[in-house]
Amino acid sequence: MNHSKKYFLLLSLLFLAVVLLVLLNVGLGSVTIPLKDIFASIFNADVSRETYRYIVLEYRLPKAITAVITGSGLAISGLLMQTLFRNPLAGPYVLGLSSGASLGVAIVIMGASIFGGAFVSLFLSKWSLVIASSLGSLLVLIAVMLASVRLRDTMAILIIGLMFASLTAAVVSVLSYFSPAAQLQQYVFWSFGSLGNLSWEEVSIMAIFWFVGILIAISCIKNLNTLLLGEQYARTLGMSIQKNRFKIILATSLLAGSITAFVGPIAFVGLAVPHLIRQIMPVNNHSILVPAVILGGAALMLICDIAAQMPGNEFTLPINAITSLIGAPVVIWLLVRKRRFLF
Repeated sequence: MNHSKKYFLLLSLLFLAVVLLVLLNVGLGSVTIPLKDIFASIFNADVSRETYRYIVLEYRLPKAITAVITGSGLAISGLLMQTLFRNPLAGPYVLGLSSGASLGVAIVIMGASIFGGAFVSLFLSKWSLVIASSLGSLLVLIAVMLASVRLRDTMAILIIGLMFASLTAAVVSVLSYFSPAAQLQQYVFWSFGSLGNLSWEEVSIMAIFWFVGILIAISCIKNLNTLLLGEQYARTLGMSIQKNRFKIILATSLLAGSITAFVGPIAFVGLAVPHLIRQIMPVNNHSILVPAVILGGAALMLICDIAAQMPGNEFTLPINAITSLIGAPVVIWLLVRKRRFLF
């Protein structure tokens, strides 16, 4: 079997795995729903219990779609950052977007202790945390974009992103120090991340940002392959480094920023999935890596969400903890088994 057929088969298997995991994710939970009732609910046919339809359409299906968007979006963001900076430790939040989002949320939740109750009363709508998170990410994005225009060295942008992350983390620490226990606990719960409790409207908005970000990432595939050979070589081929850098940062910001705004900061997935895919598919061609990473990220997040639900129980574990508990041992095992690091 030649390489192209092998990779096509692996991509097909990944796609099939995502479809099966979506069905499993929708079917499992505190209430186990039969497969026929899942399809009946989705296609508006007769169900054995009307409550099944409500659970599937109003809670579990939006959560499964959110898991797909979150996993695939963060995974492709991680791939873009690792290729841009040629750094295997780069992830979707390396530009400080997550820290900016956390600062926005911290100001809303914990601002009462510093700015007074009148300040917080302005932010009592359902969308308050989403808007605050988005604004925090946007401010960091604008700062990084301005820096990227002035700087020729890509690694300098990485350092600036890390400095913004440290700066915003320091402000969050100050807010945390002066906040009452109840507000601090609310902020900590947000930082755990959550795929549930999103309405169809919120899922639709997140899907729009995801779609635009993925399209920009796909348009960068040829230039991503060129970047692997080094920026100097890419310039000799006529590629505009600054323009390409802008597109990659924009795609990452749209994906990572919107996902963080709606579901909170989700660790590990963006960093680990590109490495997992490279262990399964030892190739650096981004026309293969991009779809594989999208599918791999969706599959991993669905697996983590199924584990977090603790099927058969009413408890739901923090998704942030599950992604690391499941993902880290898998990456360690693959690296030890392969005995080499692919990048």
